Amino acid sequence: MGQLREGAHVGAWAVSGVIGLAVLYVIGAFAFGGAAWITAPFRGEVDERENTVASGEFRRTTYETFFDLCAAVQNAEGTMQALLEERETASEARATQIDQSITALKATRIESVNDYNAKAAQEHRAPFRDQDLPYRLDADAERTTCAH
Repeated sequence: MGQLREGAHVGAWAVSGVIGLAVLYVIGAFAFGGAAWITAPFRGEVDERENTVASGEFRRTTYETFFDLCAAVQNAEGTMQALLEERETASEARATQIDQSITALKATRIESVNDYNAKAAQEHRAPFRDQDLPYRLDADAERTTCAH
């Protein structure tokens, strides 16, 4: 019976030693960053949220970006209209310059429309688009309305 009790005593020490080593390993892993990879997905999502949705600066900048892009589209349209009016009385040389300017403005307008639509479709930006702004801009429309 004594040997059985002594064997149980040694077994208990062995189990305690293994548990102690496991606890030391876990403490060491967290203390020296070895477990960082375990929490990386969670920390990445939190960091992204803090830098975007939870950031007041991000919200304000995104809100203003939609207005700026819509205004850029309207500015290009207004400039094209002014150039078309000027073209009616312009010399041939000036008419050629106006045509080139209008072509460049059309490209700039389409780029602004595409940029607006791309940002409006982004899940983390869409909530910060003003409710009076259109959901999407139409590149083929003659006039763009930015606020209802």
